[in-house]
Amino acid sequence: MRWDRFFEDLEGQLDSEWEAERAALDSEAERLRISRLGLRERLQTLAADSGSTVTVDLADGAVLTGTVTAVGADWAALQSSDGRTTVVALDAAVGIGMPEAELLRSARADAPGPRRLAERMTLGFVLRNLARRRVPVTLHLRVGRSLVGTIDRALADHLDVALHDVDAPRRSGSIQGVRMVPLSALAWVRIEARDVGV
Repeated sequence: MRWDRFFEDLEGQLDSEWEAERAALDSEAERLRISRLGLRERLQTLAADSGSTVTVDLADGAVLTGTVTAVGADWAALQSSDGRTTVVALDAAVGIGMPEAELLRSARADAPGPRRLAERMTLGFVLRNLARRRVPVTLHLRVGRSLVGTIDRALADHLDVALHDVDAPRRSGSIQGVRMVPLSALAWVRIEARDVGV
């Protein structure tokens, strides 16, 4: 009788130790998974839901708010409530805010699978697409200044922009100036046409 109780106690202790060891291994595996999770993957999780509103804080004090609609190699697209799309250079962001539930959900992102084409597109690729489409844009520089016009060309490390009023088409008579802008100087690019994405 005593031996039965003794063995039951030993069995219970052994089960408890196995459970504790398994919980420790699960915790360590979760810490390892999270340590490999990047900002892009978390933003991709939010973009997949397409209902997550975030605020992006920039070094110059500017704050952008919108729904994450796409994520590329070094950028994320936000759609604001007025239907305009803003492409944010990820390295220009100093903080990204969202409700706590969304923050926790984005941390549960799975390990990245094979990279799709959109995930490999750089900011330069997006800017070349905007130049080809001739849509008016606002370029917000990291120093806090904004330029409004049409991107004429997007080259390897800079772009050429023709400055004009946002509601005027790019015509030689409406051009107020031209600028070469290094891509590294861009914080964000807002597409001024409504409901036009990247």
